[in-house]
Amino acid sequence: MSELVFIMIPIIVFTVVVAPIWLVLHYRSKRRAETSLAAEDREEVEALCEQVERMAQRIETLETILDAKAPRWREQPVAPQ
Repeated sequence: MSELVFIMIPIIVFTVVVAPIWLVLHYRSKRRAETSLAAEDREEVEALCEQVERMAQRIETLETILDAKAPRWREQPVAPQ
C-alpha cells in the first residue's frame, strides 16, 4: 500500500498543479508566435510601404503637372471602363 501512495501522490500533484500551468503557458506562447509577423512578412510589408510612399509622391507630382498644364482636368468626367 505504501508503494502505491509514493507513486500516486506525484501523479496527482502533476495532474492537478503542473499540467494545467504547463498547458496554459504552452498555448499562450503558441498564440503569441502565430499573431506576430515572421521576418520575411515584416520585410515584405516594409517594402510595400516604401512602394506606396513612392507612388503617392509620383501621383502628387503628376497632379501638380496636370494642374499647371490643364487646370480644369479635375472637372472632367471619368470615362467608364
